[in-house]
Amino acid sequence: MKGKTALVTGSSHGLGFAMADALATAGCQVVLHGVEPPAHVEEVRAAFEAKHGRRADYLQVDLGDACAVERMMFEVIERLGSIDVLVNNAVVRHFAPIDAFPVDRWEQALAVNLSAAFHSIRLALPGMRERGWGRIFNMTSVYGMRGTVNRVDYVTTKSALLGLTRAVAAETMGQGITCNAICPGAVHTPTSENRIQALMEDTGLDRETAVERFLTGKQPTGRFVEAAHVADLVVFLCGDAAAQMTGAMLPVEGGWLAI
Repeated sequence: MKGKTALVTGSSHGLGFAMADALATAGCQVVLHGVEPPAHVEEVRAAFEAKHGRRADYLQVDLGDACAVERMMFEVIERLGSIDVLVNNAVVRHFAPIDAFPVDRWEQALAVNLSAAFHSIRLALPGMRERGWGRIFNMTSVYGMRGTVNRVDYVTTKSALLGLTRAVAAETMGQGITCNAICPGAVHTPTSENRIQALMEDTGLDRETAVERFLTGKQPTGRFVEAAHVADLVVFLCGDAAAQMTGAMLPVEGGWLAI
């Protein structure tokens, strides 16, 4: 992957950071993205840069603003000359029944989870076509294939990303570009850890029992998906062995969709 540039949205922590780290380990020049002010992630960014021995830019961008997405893409291309690997990972979510769901949160989810992916892809594609190589990843979810209560924004946008993935794959056939959707189950991230801690505080459960309850009805293995394993899949899909894999929905969810 030396000589390639990767942009991973929502990569200041969690799964996004794990994917950025794996791509950098494989040789990519990686651009990190988040909504936190640069000062809040400077320690993480500097450690990332020191670990991989190459520049690591961080961009604070609100992906809910289409104009801001455009500025981000043009800035990365201007700084680094290309975007060879694009990982649309950033996400917002809100929990509420449909009839009580705040309209502004619905609009925000459509903008961040879906429209931002569309804009970033449309702006990355010309350069990928010019170079005859590109890898696009849309991070979906088990809930892109299944419904659940109180999460209409997440289920809808993650489902729509599957359609976006297939459309992009169809339009880039034979151009050296692939577009795939990665479908993780419950990944152990700072967000999931916060929910486990809250469950422990609310119920008095020990950690092992709280994790078990958190995963009930989800992964039959009873174990979290490791973020590093999802990241390894992304790196594999960038390689020659995956050159004919495009338009696919690739579950990493401990058999959740099998039952």
